[in-house]
Order: sequence, then structure tokens, then C-alpha cells
Amino acid sequence: MSRLSRIYQEIVDDPANAAVGTAGYLPLYTAAPAARIVIIGQAPGKRAQESRKPWNDPSGDKLRSWLGVTDEEFYDPKLIALLPMDFYYHGKGDHGDLPPRKEFAPKWHPRILAELPHRRLTILIGSYAQNYYLRDRLKPNLTQTVKAYQEYLPDIIPLVHPSPLNFRWQTRNPWFESDVIPVLQERVRAALGSA
Repeated sequence: MSRLSRIYQEIVDDPANAAVGTAGYLPLYTAAPAARIVIIGQAPGKRAQESRKPWNDPSGDKLRSWLGVTDEEFYDPKLIALLPMDFYYHGKGDHGDLPPRKEFAPKWHPRILAELPHRRLTILIGSYAQNYYLRDRLKPNLTQTVKAYQEYLPDIIPLVHPSPLNFRWQTRNPWFESDVIPVLQERVRAALGSA
């Protein structure tokens, strides 16, 4: 059994995940030692969790178009690791899905990332991932953090969530499509091309 397989089983067996386990949910993420890109988002939505396929929704379609990758590339863990801040869907809250548990990423991410020695680019989607990974490098809000994307290059790119609900944000911030997306696609191709 590989180290990544052992980690996966430990996550399944962790008592902290017992409640979601009894709902029939398994940890939803992908990772392989050869991965060149790591995408860190919030947590699976209900549709993704139930289909056991990350980013299996309109947000995922939008994300793949932003990245400029095919479905085959996106779902190949030897190319792209999909590592949300929590690997389980926990239900709905007052304003969308419940947030990822704060203790989850610190417990599991370092161990998984240690098994991905070839990663060249980390894409941080949304405030939970950016708050955790950028910490003192954050700007006052998510928009300013994403707008300052050049400060985090060449190995990190912060993005807004690709949810269809964010269409107003995208309309108010046309620089995102004109400035950030071309650089994102260039960095993605470069990272995948170095495999």
C-alpha cells in the first residue's frame, strides 16, 4: 500500500469523520506523486460528494474553462491534484454550503502535499484556501488578493470561486477575465508541459 493510500484510509477511519462516514460519504480528493498542479478549493458540494467526482457541477465546468484544460487532464491525478480544504460535504448553512472544518486542512494537507514532490503550481480558490495558505501575504479582501495575483507568481495563483453565483463579481471585475485568466492558462500549460 502506498503512503497516499494509507493516508486515505486514515482519513476514512478518523473518528472526526464518523458522522459523514455514516452518511455514506468517502473523502473526496485526488492526488498522485506525479501531480504538477494542486488545486485547493473549499469543500465538495453535495452533487460532487454524491457522485464521488470533485468539481462535478457548473462551477467545475467554469473552472476547467478558466484553466484551459480538458476533462481528461483535469481528472488525471498524475497531472492535477484536487485537494479541498475539507474532503467532505457537511450540509447547507444559512448562506450556501457549510464551511470546511478549520482543523481539517492542518491535519491532512501537509501529509498529502509531502507526497507530491513534483508540484509546480498551486491554485487557491476562494477565501478559505487563500486565508490558510497566504496568511500574512493576504490583501484586505478576496478581490484585492486576486487582483494582486502577480505577487504570488510563479508558483501560486489565487482565484475567485467559479460558481455561477459569482457572475456579478465577474461583471464588476472585468480585469479578471482579461488579465488573470490568460496568465493562469499560461502557467497551467507550463506546469503540465514540464511533466
